Amino acid sequence: MDLFTLMLAIPLISGLLLTVVGERAWAPNLNIIASLGTFLASALLTYEIVATGPRMAFGEQFFIDSLNVFLVTLTAFVGLTTSIFSGPYMRNEYEHGRLSVPRLRLYKSMFQLFMFTMLVALTTNNLGILWVTMEAATLTTVLLVSLYRTAASLEAAWKYFILCGVGIAQALFGTILLYFAAERVLGESGNSLLWTHLVQVKGQLEPTIMVLSFIFLLVGYGTKVGLAPLHNWLPDAHAEGPTPVSAVLSGLLLNVALYAILRCKVLADGAIPDNFAGNLMMGFGLLTLATAAFALSRQKDIKRMFAYSSIEHMGIITFAFGMGGPVANFAGLLHMTMHSLTKSAIFFAVGHATQKAGTQLIEDIRGLIRINPVIGWGLMLGTLAILGMPPFGVFASEFMILTNAMKYYAWATPILLVSLGVAFAAIFGKVQPMVFGETHARPLPHAPAITPVFVHLALVLMLGLYIPPYLTNWFHQAAKMMG
Repeated sequence: MDLFTLMLAIPLISGLLLTVVGERAWAPNLNIIASLGTFLASALLTYEIVATGPRMAFGEQFFIDSLNVFLVTLTAFVGLTTSIFSGPYMRNEYEHGRLSVPRLRLYKSMFQLFMFTMLVALTTNNLGILWVTMEAATLTTVLLVSLYRTAASLEAAWKYFILCGVGIAQALFGTILLYFAAERVLGESGNSLLWTHLVQVKGQLEPTIMVLSFIFLLVGYGTKVGLAPLHNWLPDAHAEGPTPVSAVLSGLLLNVALYAILRCKVLADGAIPDNFAGNLMMGFGLLTLATAAFALSRQKDIKRMFAYSSIEHMGIITFAFGMGGPVANFAGLLHMTMHSLTKSAIFFAVGHATQKAGTQLIEDIRGLIRINPVIGWGLMLGTLAILGMPPFGVFASEFMILTNAMKYYAWATPILLVSLGVAFAAIFGKVQPMVFGETHARPLPHAPAITPVFVHLALVLMLGLYIPPYLTNWFHQAAKMMG
């Protein structure tokens, strides 16, 4: 069994196994071991791809190159740290009576199946399979969002299912249009949905059909990215689901949906003149950034607040990839990495903070630095990192995006600066009293898993100070593939 097959088999088999034995005492360890195995397989696969170049798998149905193997490693790493964090977190939820044993089993099995769908979506060469796995990811995360079975969580899961279902239907129509355009060039060879074949003939695809196709694909997959005005599901899903689910939604699912858009943008850029796809992405990105930034000040739930922060950063990344070019694409990839690591670390800290306070209301969470300095500093440092304070890596990526916008799209610079300033003031003003205020919170029955928080933040700090040449070359190769 090669590394790629092993990487996909581990989460699939462990997910099916955990549906049967997920209530056993050792099931959390199995969840961690499976995630560790997936990460090790992905890391070795990454080394192989960087050393030997792109490769196919299962005929031509899967394709691994510098762009997606980078995201595969990031996905597997965040999945591993989330599984470590979720062990004591979910035990505390069980001790508090919020979860039953069958729901713990459901959580573990769906977590691994969600990882499987993400990895398939990232590595498939077939845009039809990409659509199917994105829909499968929606179904697994709907079950995770509704895990508490409260009225609010069921409403959030229903909203998530309906909005993303409508969005994914738009993506399906866009995929059909893309197939229609490709079949006129490639014929009835069965290769009309294979990305490696499409990219070779992208200049021959009918521009009018591709315009319609990309609009539907951007709207469809953009719904899962959280692009405004299609973002309404995301704050509810983050607020009502378990915190580990919020971490993987922000850190993984949004990236994978944006990856789908990027693959389609490469095809659209070859077929449509005048940077149509890029301009559309820049427009959606700026609208999303501004909408989320001005919504942050009105949030009273801490998880909803950081959900809007995720929407804000997806807007920044979408704008960066819309600008295109080597610097903007490099900055977009770097920001995707920094956001995934930082936001998942923040949700890890937020999860333990809300358990200690017994509430998600911002005004009722106070003095984290007094009751548990590690959680308090984790939340504070994570907040400073996501707000773009130097020397964290988010500052480096945002600085590159801003300077590139100043040079080529000066009109967008005021929107970026004002939105980022508003977001900074809103988040910092709410987090500061949470960390340093007075508190009467109770202790938790199980000690929290804090290591993942500081591992993520250490990586974000390191990449803000120094990006190893190996990683820089990797980013350059991926950025070059996007044009």
